[in-house]
Amino acid sequence: MELELRFFATFREAAGGKTVNAEFADESTVGDILRELEATYEGMEGRLIVDGDLAPQINVLKNGREVLHLDGLDTPIEDGDRLSVFPPVAGGT
Repeated sequence: MELELRFFATFREAAGGKTVNAEFADESTVGDILRELEATYEGMEGRLIVDGDLAPQINVLKNGREVLHLDGLDTPIEDGDRLSVFPPVAGGT
């Protein structure tokens, strides 16, 4: 199945661009996709999944909805979905 991946801030740098279209196995979950991203992009290794769960303070949206409000890493992915991955954000005064 084809999936549109959108990356922001440091994850965009690691992926080499804001948007990547990629093929994944049918019946993949968010966790499957994130593990594959960690294996593919050096700058994401160990930054998406920590101790078997979504890394702290990152946001992953499936078609605009936070996956933590769905089924977390077990959220199913379907052909044509869009997955957006945001690193932790800090700053401000």
